[in-house]
Amino acid sequence: MSSLHNDYPWTTHSGPIVVSAPMLKIALAPLAVSVSAAGGIGFLAGGFASPELTQHLAEAAELVKASNIPLHNGLLPIGLGFLSWGTDREVALKALQQYPVAAVWSFAPYQLSDLLEWSKAVRQISDNKTRIWVQVGTVAEAVEVAKTTKPDVLVVQGSDSGGHGLSQRASLMTLLPEVRDVFKKEGIEGIPLVASGGIIDGRGAAAALALGADGVCLGTRFLASSEVSIAKGYQDEVLRAGDGGVSTVASTIYDKVRGYRDWPQSYAARGVANRTFLDAVHGMSEDENIAMYEEATKLGDSGWGPEGRMTTYAGTGVGLVKAVSPAGEIVKSIRKEALEVLQKSASRFQV
Repeated sequence: MSSLHNDYPWTTHSGPIVVSAPMLKIALAPLAVSVSAAGGIGFLAGGFASPELTQHLAEAAELVKASNIPLHNGLLPIGLGFLSWGTDREVALKALQQYPVAAVWSFAPYQLSDLLEWSKAVRQISDNKTRIWVQVGTVAEAVEVAKTTKPDVLVVQGSDSGGHGLSQRASLMTLLPEVRDVFKKEGIEGIPLVASGGIIDGRGAAAALALGADGVCLGTRFLASSEVSIAKGYQDEVLRAGDGGVSTVASTIYDKVRGYRDWPQSYAARGVANRTFLDAVHGMSEDENIAMYEEATKLGDSGWGPEGRMTTYAGTGVGLVKAVSPAGEIVKSIRKEALEVLQKSASRFQV
């Protein structure tokens, strides 16, 4: 964890480093800055690098100034996450030149080699100050990215994660330690691993640390934060859903009805099962499902729910999310609980 603290000196040393995921259209400036202000690493969703990106970064810069978080090497103390397969690189690089950030997170390229040119460009325009993060979902991906792109951080995403991830991947319980073991065997050193997928509270964070993580990343928990950019219907559904191994499903139907058809074929998205998914399973045509989804978008918050059609991306840990809290409180409580869990476990098994 020391290398993460060195690269992101505003982070708090008491407990694990807590990272908020760059959730598309959801993790905007208020959430990212609030997480960093609490001693974590907040990521703003760069998505496909739309023209609004510069505006979001400008807002983040104002919030950073108001929060009195010091810049590091002239960089905003937040990260920016991009969907590699659809990113407008020209727009992204222009925005990064105007508002340089501490880290850039790349996710879901059509092929891993696509990361090379992009990472080189980010490093070049920032004079190697902006750190490169890459999200992976298998041991093979982790090894290839480590040897070729040589990222500063690898986000290892297990199968319990909400939103998009590889259709075939293991849970963190086996994925993370195997990545550690293979890295040791291959002589790959110096790349911190941030665990993602199913971590909701300090207990999950403590487990990830025991498995070999240098930090933890949460998405679903921050869906119930005060600063997240989310509809009330979506947030209410996150608070309602439970037993996430059953109530959430990994599918491509949510992308299809929302018009996102260019995701790499190896990816699916986990969300709370609703009428859109159930009707697709029971044979409803895609065109009819799309039409009904479009009607649901006119219903406001009532468009969400088990009989609704609006998408509720969330991970299998959704049942552990019980209340809306400020992002800073979430970060601090996770660090505190993780330390307590680790200390209690150590005391129970002392010889």
